[in-house]
Amino acid sequence: MKKFPPESLDPIELSQATQRAVSARLRNPKNPDPISHVFTLLPNIHTETLLSHACETLASLNVLTTDLACELEGSHRSLALSIQQLAGLGELLVNQALDNLDPPGGASDEEVQS
Repeated sequence: MKKFPPESLDPIELSQATQRAVSARLRNPKNPDPISHVFTLLPNIHTETLLSHACETLASLNVLTTDLACELEGSHRSLALSIQQLAGLGELLVNQALDNLDPPGGASDEEVQS
């Protein structure tokens, strides 16, 4: 794989190349993604464990994008803050799913919903 110095990468060209790669993958879903085996999950992992790790990952993304936004200005800062807000929303959703699986204080799902 050819490496380029970061300053030689055009963000628009990089975005277009990414879109072409994703589009090609979507056109032929039987063709496996070459990087799909970098991260593999075992099939029998408990839902609570998966959600806990997802929550920690989203919390880390939240912190990373918040720190990045502090270094940026203008539209790039707004973009980073938008990503941070999506990570925060995802974290809230995952936390709620965890609470639904194991309600705080031992309350049942019906008690939590009412």
